Amino acid sequence: MYQNNEKSWNRNTHICVDLKTILRNDACMKAGKGYLGVLRRDEICEEFRCEEHFTFREETLAPAFCKRNPQIFRGEFITITRRDDGTYRPNFRPIPRGEGFSLERYALGVYNEICMALGGLTLR
Repeated sequence: MYQNNEKSWNRNTHICVDLKTILRNDACMKAGKGYLGVLRRDEICEEFRCEEHFTFREETLAPAFCKRNPQIFRGEFITITRRDDGTYRPNFRPIPRGEGFSLERYALGVYNEICMALGGLTLR
């Protein structure tokens, strides 16, 4: 994240863009519903201005090729997946028990990864 005029934005955040959607079944994108597809950035540069245009095309892959619950974060202690209904699920990775294992250090590592992973997501 970077600071700009005392506001904090993600580097990959595009504000005020035109988005054209090409969907198979829905007329408009529904809030909270995940769509499988390709987002393409189109730029239209005129003489004195440049506007950002994006096109999203929903893909029609066979169910065998669709990955359920895609992983959106993979850390040392946890992974986070997104379910089909748009909710996020944290999953613990195997606990590295061995010489030098500290429960406090492990718990702090899990906490830090949860904060880092969910920090950029918009949770409703």
